[in-house]
Amino acid sequence: MTTPKNDFLHSLWDFFCSLKLTMFLLISLAVISIIGTVIPQGIPPEEYLAQISPAKITLYKALGFFDMYHSWWFILLLYLLTVNLIACSFKRLPHIWKIISQPATILSSGLEQSLANVATIHTAAAPAVVKERLTAFLTAEYSTPVVSEVDGAWHLFAQKTPWCRLSVYVVHLSIIVIFIGSIIGSLFGFKGYVNILEGESISKVMTRSEKEIDLGYSVRLEQFSMAKYPSGAPKEFKSILTVLENGKPVPDYKNVRVIVNDPLSYKGITFYQSSYGNAGNYFLTLTDLDGKNPVPVTVSGQSSVNLPDGSSLHVLEATKDVSPFVAGLSGPAAQVELHTASGKAEKFVVYANHPELNIKHAQEHGTGPVIHYRGAEERMYTGLQVAKDPGVEIVWVGCFLMVIGIYIAFFMSHRRIWVRIQDGAVTVGGNTSKNPGAFQKAFEGLVERLKSDLDKV
Repeated sequence: MTTPKNDFLHSLWDFFCSLKLTMFLLISLAVISIIGTVIPQGIPPEEYLAQISPAKITLYKALGFFDMYHSWWFILLLYLLTVNLIACSFKRLPHIWKIISQPATILSSGLEQSLANVATIHTAAAPAVVKERLTAFLTAEYSTPVVSEVDGAWHLFAQKTPWCRLSVYVVHLSIIVIFIGSIIGSLFGFKGYVNILEGESISKVMTRSEKEIDLGYSVRLEQFSMAKYPSGAPKEFKSILTVLENGKPVPDYKNVRVIVNDPLSYKGITFYQSSYGNAGNYFLTLTDLDGKNPVPVTVSGQSSVNLPDGSSLHVLEATKDVSPFVAGLSGPAAQVELHTASGKAEKFVVYANHPELNIKHAQEHGTGPVIHYRGAEERMYTGLQVAKDPGVEIVWVGCFLMVIGIYIAFFMSHRRIWVRIQDGAVTVGGNTSKNPGAFQKAFEGLVERLKSDLDKV
């Protein structure tokens, strides 16, 4: 008699062994990954927040959509899939292990009828001689056979790569190892961003969830430089960083070059080159259309400045010489973005050596005062992505196991050969765990070689 407790445990075990649960969890993770791709993760840009209502922002934050891969419900799905894989593996492993460790070594009539590949070879040689010949043949072709004598008949059994049936469990194990590494990285790691001005150092970074992390040491930006193509597009930008412990440079981490795809790693924390910008000042002058009543304006770095007519001005980028970009012009120039009091936004270029072009633009577009560019005081900063992932080595181990498991699952099979010697007839049967078409051709070739070998007896 079963108790309600046993019934509950049995139902719970069947639930976690269910293939339906596996499919549900995999589909859920796939759908969630799409959401995580569509919705910006971390601190959403202002442009994105401006497009959705405050109610949606509150809902997305409550559901953890802005940091979805670290949310409790996403990690819960990983836990459930891990338990599901373990349960399925334990449920099916005894049957597979029995096939590997306790194979049927006797070619009975029932087994013979169940095999798709069976052939009979007639021979007049003595059974003992045929047995010795077949033992040597199977040892060379497959493996040393198991030889048995039952009811006056000799039975030989040989198999090749029986352990490849465990490939699915290697794949299951690899997924579990990857999940474990991901969970460890999620719980004990972080990913943040930081901007460092030339000559300055930082010891703390801000994560995507706006949490401040103390590094335990400092990183100083010695120098930032950028190379450009002839067209003016960025070719390479790099940072020269120095790691400081107690205010002193660490010998092996002094003046380390950091570029895209070549980060700096120290004490498990990696610094990736991510962005850059100018934190210095841009100098502009506002005049009337006739050039009178000049008003100097200073725009600091990436910030905006309010103009007397109620508009706001932001400098997007600047160059010391515009001649490589515009034929016939020279000298400093800057691309600015002007937001008028009515909400209209416009991007255009202002020049230092060509005031007539600035006046012409103001006349044609009615942007108010004429904007003249006077130059910039450059002070570059580097933008670094800072990441710590203590589970990354575990994830790589899982990936390695997955490659091995998938290779075995797709390119290897468990092949078995049975032979029965009785009454002048040699009956050969074969079976494979996968790819029966290829095995049939291999089996036919094996029988032909065996027949040729027996003809020599």
